[in-house]
Amino acid sequence: MGSMPEKPRHGFGSLVTGLQEVCESGRTKDLAWRRSQLKGLLRLLIEKEEEMFDVLRDDLGKHRAESYRDEIGALVKSVNHTLRNLERWAAPEKAQAPLVSFPATALVVPEPLGVVLVFSCWNLPLGLALEPLSGAIAAGNAVVVKPSELAPATAAFLATNLPKYLDPRAVKVVLGGPEVGEQLMEHRWDKVLFTGSARIGRIILTKAAKHLTPVALELGSKCPCIVDRLDSKRDTQIAVNRIAGGKWSVCAGQACLAIDYVLVEEEFAPALIEVLKSTVKRFTATPECMARILNEKHFKRLSNYLKDRKVAASVVHGGSVNPKTLTIEPTILLNPPLDSDVMTEEIFGPILPIITVKKIEDSMKFVRSKPKPLAIYAFTRNEKLKSRIINKTSSGSVTFNDAVVQYVVEGLPFGGVEQSGSGQYHGKYSFELFSNKKAVFKRSFLIEFMFRYPPWDNGKIGMLRHVFNTNYVLLLLGLIGLRR
Repeated sequence: MGSMPEKPRHGFGSLVTGLQEVCESGRTKDLAWRRSQLKGLLRLLIEKEEEMFDVLRDDLGKHRAESYRDEIGALVKSVNHTLRNLERWAAPEKAQAPLVSFPATALVVPEPLGVVLVFSCWNLPLGLALEPLSGAIAAGNAVVVKPSELAPATAAFLATNLPKYLDPRAVKVVLGGPEVGEQLMEHRWDKVLFTGSARIGRIILTKAAKHLTPVALELGSKCPCIVDRLDSKRDTQIAVNRIAGGKWSVCAGQACLAIDYVLVEEEFAPALIEVLKSTVKRFTATPECMARILNEKHFKRLSNYLKDRKVAASVVHGGSVNPKTLTIEPTILLNPPLDSDVMTEEIFGPILPIITVKKIEDSMKFVRSKPKPLAIYAFTRNEKLKSRIINKTSSGSVTFNDAVVQYVVEGLPFGGVEQSGSGQYHGKYSFELFSNKKAVFKRSFLIEFMFRYPPWDNGKIGMLRHVFNTNYVLLLLGLIGLRR
């Protein structure tokens, strides 16, 4: 069996031990095994596409186009990229050996960490489970995936189908709620990747400390979008298309990379808002064009933002809610109070505050006053402004003139900084996250320098100075007795 529907009676000790034995056998380290598992994952994505559309619709109300764009298609692209590059990533990498050690060879050899645990999140329940899984497999590890219980249809799909397409001895799916997650964290893992809220991330870190388990955290944040004055109507419309897409078409804004709020100059704000209004109406002309809110708890949280009297007064578009369908109309706020919950907490929903500034340069001061975000977005043709944003702000990523698309660029790492997370993955960075870069240094018995050993004297100190200052001419002269 490759899945476990609930917590075993005596915990997960036998599960972890069994996976450790698989790793010790060398089974997962074999490159052919890794390739076969990645190909199995591709077959799953292709053969079970319709079922995946169904479960994502059941859990989140996602349209099949959104599901393919953000999860299934992105995964196919990513796994193919990994298959094309796996042999090169897994090969030992030559490093420079100091001349004084000649003849010598220095290598960096990637090796699997062992048994890793992946906690995925509910908003991209396939992508956030299978993307790190593919990287962990590529690196040669055994893996346990703990899907979010808040996306039950997708979790059940993974538990049923991963054992059919992947090696059930080395890849396990464990279902259950928070108590199961806590029980899993009682055991020693060689790596844990957690995607979710900062609150749960703190619990994961606390549990991991018991075994000194290394943890990568992919957390949320308030991702700002800086919109510079754009001279042409075409540029403005393209920017608004991408802002609207980066806010409302990615799980209805329930995504860690979604735009949280917009910063724009006072004079340009009215024009921007008018184009945003017309664009969002066009993008959400039918109900199925936008995912629904996850559940009643999250719906109530978002609705409460809009019940704040001062926030309600800032609504310039939308604002209607439907508790029966768990839907909230795409909502635009203009200058809501900065101390309101909607501006101090991650929104994670279809509400977009627009904050005006006197000059666009002031936006950077605003961003720096907040915790470092997972992403910063900026729409501008001004190269100096781009440079200032890069150099004067800190974030997991910066994307100019688009939003969210950096997530599917395999050559870029995905991850946060400080409160928005730690550790990076995607593409080669996934391989590296789940690998140990082992340093290997090979020397011969040909040459021996006795000045590296006691008893010490000033002459040996002089020779050591030549070595550490890489002054090999003086070292050679000293060795043959021509210089002291």
